[in-house]
Amino acid sequence: MAHQTGENEQALRKILDMTRLISIVLLVLHFYFFLYAAFLQWQLTTAFTDRILGNIAGTGLFTRFHNSKLLSLGFLAISLLGAKGKKSEKLNLQTAMAYLITGLITFFISYFTLYISSNVMAKATLYMIVTGIGFLFILSGGTLLTRIIKNKLDNNVFNSENETFPQEERLLENDFSINLPAKYRLKNKIRSSWINVIAPFRATMVTGSPGAGKSVFVIRHFISQALQKSDPYTMFVYDFKFPDLSIIAYNHWLKNKHRYKGKSDCIFINFDDLSRSHRGNVFDPLGMTDITDASESARTILLGLNREWQKKTGDFFVESPINFVTAIIWFLRKYQDGRYCTLPHVIELIQLEYDNLFTLLRMEKEIEVLINPFITAYLNDVMEQLEGQVASAKIALARLASPQLYYVLSGNDFSLDLNNPAYPKVICMGNNPQKIQTYGAVLSLYVNRMLKIVNQKNKLKSMLVFDEFPTLTTDIIPTIATGRSNKIGVCLGIQDVSQLRKDYGKEQADVIMNTVGNIISGQVTGDSAKQLSERIGKIMQDRESLSINSGDTSISKSKQLEYAVPASRISALSSGEFVGMVADTPDQKIQLKAFHCEIQNDFSAIEREEKAYKEIPVIRQVDQAMVQRNYLQVKQDIQDIMQVEIQRMLSDPALEHLVIRKN
Repeated sequence: MAHQTGENEQALRKILDMTRLISIVLLVLHFYFFLYAAFLQWQLTTAFTDRILGNIAGTGLFTRFHNSKLLSLGFLAISLLGAKGKKSEKLNLQTAMAYLITGLITFFISYFTLYISSNVMAKATLYMIVTGIGFLFILSGGTLLTRIIKNKLDNNVFNSENETFPQEERLLENDFSINLPAKYRLKNKIRSSWINVIAPFRATMVTGSPGAGKSVFVIRHFISQALQKSDPYTMFVYDFKFPDLSIIAYNHWLKNKHRYKGKSDCIFINFDDLSRSHRGNVFDPLGMTDITDASESARTILLGLNREWQKKTGDFFVESPINFVTAIIWFLRKYQDGRYCTLPHVIELIQLEYDNLFTLLRMEKEIEVLINPFITAYLNDVMEQLEGQVASAKIALARLASPQLYYVLSGNDFSLDLNNPAYPKVICMGNNPQKIQTYGAVLSLYVNRMLKIVNQKNKLKSMLVFDEFPTLTTDIIPTIATGRSNKIGVCLGIQDVSQLRKDYGKEQADVIMNTVGNIISGQVTGDSAKQLSERIGKIMQDRESLSINSGDTSISKSKQLEYAVPASRISALSSGEFVGMVADTPDQKIQLKAFHCEIQNDFSAIEREEKAYKEIPVIRQVDQAMVQRNYLQVKQDIQDIMQVEIQRMLSDPALEHLVIRKN
């Protein structure tokens, strides 16, 4: 078959050569007939050629001057149709057309050379030269046309057009949805779209490096839209850079608080400006029903203060301090029905001398199994081990011993049941980037207690918004996994998966990443970008290849499955550009879940809105004297408990044996 094809190509080439030869012969005959006088003077005529020329003239070929030239040009054009040459990407249509147009003009304008004042031979010579040059230009231009690559490769260097794909352009709303307007590119067109988070109860993760626009383009809309619903969400806001998000939540709550069916309130926890902070007991006895609650609280506070312990769970010198603090918390919970069960009292109690501390703890039978190893080590003078177990807890908790923290943590202005139908709340808790570890540990306690209270049946729908979530030590996984049935929407803001792995460990971080149903990501790099690219998946993309050899050029086109949004593209997103996927519900299916778009913010409207914002209100006027009095009162409470109880034990023969007097 290949041999037959080669023969066909050779035969075609001979036909084209013959056609071109006919074109040249016709042009020569044209010269001979119309310039016969010059040929006669040059003595280039013969009787034989004259007889042949006469026969050809009888056909009517030379009845008009340009007939023979046009026929010659026609045969030349036919010969060029099948011409082949080495293709080149450098050649372009403009060059070929310039040759052709110049050649055609020269080919036909040569006629006017016959009218110049000169002898016959000079005019004939000039006419043939000009016509010949025109002929060669036409031949060159036609040949160049055959060497131009008609289907050039796409000049899309970064493959951006191939990596575009259809996205959801419908606005899909329901009673729970958060909808973000956006624009996206489909091939070379810009189209409008929507990021429809119609299933916020399946949890949402907002990722992006600093400056990617997580708060201004996404999180602020989660807050505002959730509070603007006809049946508003109750809400918790963890505001890492207080009061950036809190002031948004407060003002939208003010506009919409009349929509709640019960009496609503907006609560603030802020350790820097005590006048604008409510007071809340994180160890509220009503929410601490058994010793496991005390154990979880102890674990949260100590892991928050010692972030490295998160990766050493199960170690002896990690679990021992947790057990010891659990015993302290539960002792205060049981003592006088929890009257002194606050974190400041726990901190002060653990600082007592061992004699007095162990004597008090021996009063409570429920914690005997927890404190026996410590008391035994103390009585047997195994002080090195005891200090290793207890001192780490004492030193960590001592970092919280500030009058400001004591003031906020020892009050009881509100409860954490924010989705209580009778008393719906918006709770805003503020951190300080300069005091992350200290404040973060305390706020983690609040959050853990709140998650247990909120995740219950027959409550209102709620939205939990966390900015810079890894700065907390919170077990959010049960809420993400089971909160959907209780209408709890979770929005987690993080910078990068590596940040989550650093603070929570690889296993827990991976569980969080793989459990959330909606992910909205700005610019991220490394593993975060790679995982997200794989999550979005692949699309069919056009592929072209160009092959040039000495005789021919071939272009092949194909389709191939490639990543819709490669990791490199995610690493280069601009501020306001987001990629990701959304989840749907059985009632509202979304076929186009993936997106790569630029969220549209009306910054002028936002600016007008912010100018009308009211400041966070003053809860009560607080001065330093009040804070100091509260601080000293907590210390005095512990001293009073110690003195009263030890004196009572010494006075009671049945309890006297519990008093430790080692020194």
